Amino acid sequence: MKAEPSPVDKGGGAGRPRDPRIDAAILRAAAELVVDVGYSNLSLAAVAERAGTTKTALYRRWPSKAELVHEAAFAVPPSAVTAPPGDVAGDIRAMMAGARDVFTSPVVRAALPGLIADMAGNAELTERVMSRFEGLFEVLRQWVADAVSRGDVRSDVDPGRLLEMIGGATLFGLMLHPDADLGGDWVDQAAAIITHGLVV
Repeated sequence: MKAEPSPVDKGGGAGRPRDPRIDAAILRAAAELVVDVGYSNLSLAAVAERAGTTKTALYRRWPSKAELVHEAAFAVPPSAVTAPPGDVAGDIRAMMAGARDVFTSPVVRAALPGLIADMAGNAELTERVMSRFEGLFEVLRQWVADAVSRGDVRSDVDPGRLLEMIGGATLFGLMLHPDADLGGDWVDQAAAIITHGLVV
């Protein structure tokens, strides 16, 4: 049974607040469908039908399929979980484990190849999509600044490069081992390699 469209979906006009129930239904439908049919076969019409709303409502919220699927797949972006202050190795391991947990989820596994293809060569789309991770970037920037101030990490460590190493290692690990979950040993070894390149 389809949900009754909210006032905003009935063309309530600019300035009306979005109905979070419709947002949630759309994101849930997109996540389910990308696992069922894959990114390339996913249509916004199918998402709208499953969510009980309209394509207009989707486009009012997300201007492209890539942005909708990205938000559905990364409903909770990878987090930079912190261990007790000064435990650089513990922090890096927590970050690796967090990235692993997100990237190995069924939704992200199904969405990533198509997302990467759509974002390649489209700088504007990439910028809009990655802006959703700004909170994560800021947490990591602050983590590096605090670690440098304590003398735990070299002053020339770039937070952006560190994030690329964590995310890149995870993505490449999934490419090499598509049916694996990248277990604790993988996390430990990857974190150790990164940590040994950070500590003073």
